[in-house]
Amino acid sequence: MHYRLLFLILILLNYPLSAQQRPALMPWPQQIQKIGAGFRLNENLQIKINGNSERLERYVARFKQRLARRTTLFFDDTALANKKEPRLIQIKFTQTPDVQLDVDESYQLLILPAKVTLTATTDIGIMRGLETLLQLLTADDKSYFFPGYEIKDKPRFVWRGLLLDVCRHWMPKEVVLRNLDALAAVKMNVLHLHLTEDQGFRIESKVYPALHELGSDGHYFTQQDIREIVAYAADRGIRVVPEFDMPGHATSWFVGYPELASAPGPYELARTFGVKDPTMDPSKPETYEFLKNFLTEMAGLFPDEFIHIGGDENNGKQWSANEDIQAFMAEKRLASNHELQAYFNRRLAAILTRLNKRLVGWDEILDERLPKSIVIQSWRGKQALVDAANAGYDVLLSNGYYIDLFQPAAYHYLNDPLPAGVPIEPQARAHVLGGEATMWAELISPETVDGRIWPRTAAIAERLWSPAAVKDVEDMYSRLRRVAVQLENVGLQHLKNYEMMMRRLVGEENVPVLRTLVDLLEPVEGYKRHGARKYTVFSPLTRVVDIARSDAFEAMDFNKLAGSYVANHDMTTKEELKALLLTWVENHKQMKTLARHYPAIAEVMPLSEDMWRLAILGLQAMSNTTVHDAEWRASAEKALNDAAMIKAECELKVVEGIRVLVEAAQ
Repeated sequence: MHYRLLFLILILLNYPLSAQQRPALMPWPQQIQKIGAGFRLNENLQIKINGNSERLERYVARFKQRLARRTTLFFDDTALANKKEPRLIQIKFTQTPDVQLDVDESYQLLILPAKVTLTATTDIGIMRGLETLLQLLTADDKSYFFPGYEIKDKPRFVWRGLLLDVCRHWMPKEVVLRNLDALAAVKMNVLHLHLTEDQGFRIESKVYPALHELGSDGHYFTQQDIREIVAYAADRGIRVVPEFDMPGHATSWFVGYPELASAPGPYELARTFGVKDPTMDPSKPETYEFLKNFLTEMAGLFPDEFIHIGGDENNGKQWSANEDIQAFMAEKRLASNHELQAYFNRRLAAILTRLNKRLVGWDEILDERLPKSIVIQSWRGKQALVDAANAGYDVLLSNGYYIDLFQPAAYHYLNDPLPAGVPIEPQARAHVLGGEATMWAELISPETVDGRIWPRTAAIAERLWSPAAVKDVEDMYSRLRRVAVQLENVGLQHLKNYEMMMRRLVGEENVPVLRTLVDLLEPVEGYKRHGARKYTVFSPLTRVVDIARSDAFEAMDFNKLAGSYVANHDMTTKEELKALLLTWVENHKQMKTLARHYPAIAEVMPLSEDMWRLAILGLQAMSNTTVHDAEWRASAEKALNDAAMIKAECELKVVEGIRVLVEAAQ
């Protein structure tokens, strides 16, 4: 059953509203128990740390600053503090490990009226508990407070990551840093930086400087930038895993060093997207000498145990056309391009092993001749994950977590690395390390990236942290909407840029009109946008489709309201629906006026007309005076089908709710 239809059925069944009273915790803890009155805050807050960790001291300082900003309490102004009411948060831990795979992130949190106690084995566990505490912050007419809870928590999977592609469209350092803060806020622990691609080489190499000098259009991280990013991440208990994609997706390498390629140059940076032909030459000893020197340099910048070598989407065209490579394959008895790539990967694995690093690659690299020390990242389907785990390889899941495909949070949320019934042998289940959301950058810019990653990735964070049984979609969405606002407090721009981009198109005074429509739209899912028009690295990503969110919460609210009315025929709900529908009717009139002055919105006018037509249809469906005969129903079905069609690379997401009203019309 399609997940959207399932979601609507749950609405129609009056899913319990008790979830609305649950705290906006995401990820949801392993164990949580309400224990009565909470801990009230005042300006005399004290945080005492039993344990020695400079990075935790910095984390606690940031925690206190974030708490002050949200409460407006002057925690550091002793002149205003009430000495008679000290407030104590007691922190206890014993270990300060390196930020590495499988570090203990568990914690225990006890919130009593007199004191908050946060205990963990490691300082990183304390960091995770502090984020829970911030999410619990509540207010009433008396003060801000932390509700009384006892929480015992730990992650389900040890690898909970986000891949950020900084190549296809350049993402500067400030984008990376603010997203690291967001990752920490939802207890994710890996940033996978995709640093090389056909469109750009995004890291400075002092050994081979032409890589970044000629392969980046001037947009790259200096080595000092990388050190700052790695340190910033480590201060938040987050590992940074670099990816240097090879042998394919490697055009940017060849702009400065064409001798690495399997066909003669010269080469230019790719300006379009998709699978390209340029591929490294695995038959030359010089290729491995180059890569050894380069990877040695990079290993010195990234302390993490893992280095990702990509390995995906090599079409093999240059290999098949190169006589020397074909002769090499015959000499080595390599029967196919896959076997040649496996040979290449074995050479890379040996280089990385000597550097005390473990190789990670996309699932195309899976080959029984590769050492069991490597990690397979599954993106094309879950079968690769099953096969690799059963064969003894550590595995990561990204299939189903491709957030660049504009799928809603519910889709990602119900995608489990280890679902019930998965055919992975019991002894092989430990090989499933976790997963990564992947933010590929064909259709994002620095001003849209936050809105494409968040808040949906918080749902993925929950799937990778919380128990498998935590999978109530309605409850997840309730908490996700509140967490989306909390995430703005760490510096994300996903909320403010939404209206900023609309202001750019129609001016500040007209934002409410455009927003009424955009709130009901979602970008078309999957790879359909690439089929709609030709995108390049220079294309403006400023249209309505770039503003529309992958979870149109206002459309969800309307669909829920329609379902509630059909189930209960409540007159108050009916009046609320009528008011919304009349607003849509009037909004279309205003949109037609805007279209005469702002050409950029002309392409979405068919969507506005659909909204207007559906509004009239919904009003008719609830009317006692409209004759709902066969002719009306045929006309309604045509209008619904027309409105469900993709326009301007968007979908109008209230069709489901209007259809419910039409089908229920007497």
